[in-house]
Amino acid sequence: MAAPMDTTPHESGAPMDITGVKIVQDPIKGKCLNATRSFKEGEIIFREKPIVSCQFLWNAMYKYTACDHCMRSMETAEAMSRRLANTPSLVLPFPQCCAIRQEEHVTCPHCQVVYCSESCRQEGWNKYHRVLCLGPSVNDLEHPINKLAETWRNIHYPPETASIMMIARMIAMVKQTADRDSLLQTFSGFCQATTDQEELMSHKLLGAEFQDQLELLRGLMVEALYEDNLDQWFTPDGFRSMFAMIGRNGQGIGTRVREFPEL
Repeated sequence: MAAPMDTTPHESGAPMDITGVKIVQDPIKGKCLNATRSFKEGEIIFREKPIVSCQFLWNAMYKYTACDHCMRSMETAEAMSRRLANTPSLVLPFPQCCAIRQEEHVTCPHCQVVYCSESCRQEGWNKYHRVLCLGPSVNDLEHPINKLAETWRNIHYPPETASIMMIARMIAMVKQTADRDSLLQTFSGFCQATTDQEELMSHKLLGAEFQDQLELLRGLMVEALYEDNLDQWFTPDGFRSMFAMIGRNGQGIGTRVREFPEL
């Protein structure tokens, strides 16, 4: 889920060029990006940083190593291929196309979550990880956050299209921020849906038994992260709306050479 598009510099330091597109409001789809000119194949239309992102839970379980904050791959394509194929001698061409900076990799000192750099570790800690850090309970299967993640894996199998941890990070961000009203307003700016549309999205993500599964997830989220000041997100209707929102606005992006996974 990305923040509202503006012209602030991208993380690379280059200013965002958003000429040739305009934002329009569609009564059904919400905010849409329309082209006002033709674009060449391979031309970058715009760049933006996600307002919240996380790795798919099945990917993480199968050891796809990515920065816990920016989702940048932390292994080369060759290392990934060797791991997946269980072939240590496998060699891929053009290794220079996916170089990594392993010397910059760091971990959370409390729970050992990995980051591609100290700046990502610090930004994650300041935004949400202080609330979500499991510390010494990282391997405790009875910890509420671990129970939430395991339950999600058991009801949402690959290919993954969303992650319940998106909602957990959104809640954690609101808990940690010094400007709660502004952040809540940002989240409320994402496309909302009618009750029927929310139920359709929940059915799409969870299957035929979505109502019982959604209530199970809500109960686990309450156990893990409930806060009185956010009670509107923990009610059955509020949680369903949050769930539909990540289904409508989230984007799953896979890893390719010279590109990195983001959600």
